[in-house]
Amino acid sequence: MSILKRSIFPIIASTTLLLSGCSSISVDDYADRSTKLKPQEFFNGKLCADGVVRDWRGRQIRQFNAQILASWDDKGVGTLDETFDFDDGRETRVWTLTPDSKGGLRASASDVPKETRMTYAGNTIHMAYTLRYGEPGDTIDLSMDDWMFQVADGVVVNETRMSKWGIGVGQILLVMRQVDEDHECLNPAIE
Repeated sequence: MSILKRSIFPIIASTTLLLSGCSSISVDDYADRSTKLKPQEFFNGKLCADGVVRDWRGRQIRQFNAQILASWDDKGVGTLDETFDFDDGRETRVWTLTPDSKGGLRASASDVPKETRMTYAGNTIHMAYTLRYGEPGDTIDLSMDDWMFQVADGVVVNETRMSKWGIGVGQILLVMRQVDEDHECLNPAIE
């Protein structure tokens, strides 16, 4: 094979792979999947989550346990009060989920500068949003591509890909499960 062909082939193969990876996936692609994942049913009551954060190379850099206290008011507005116990400290986030006219939910949180949409079909939920991470005065905006899949009654697998300027910087993998109100999700030694 000539030098020119050897140098062009990897470029063509890489471009083809890159373009095929750009195809858009929609929650509607999962509409026929079961068990059906409805946010108002799954995110209701107490949930525990356990997961890891991986860097751009796929190496685990943090691990965590989390508690989500979820409720819905009589207007259909949901609140997800999340507490994360990482191996290096505690973090919190409160999501507000408001029904929209398109059959999805508008989702907002204090560290999400622009409201996003939560869409769902079949066993799948998707959200794409910007997360402003860090302490005031020292933050970074990360693009989050968040996919949740119900794999059994009361159990959801969540994968979130993180990027900055379109470049992958990490991934969050976790499993959420519905639990009884008296179940302990968090380490009481971490405050």
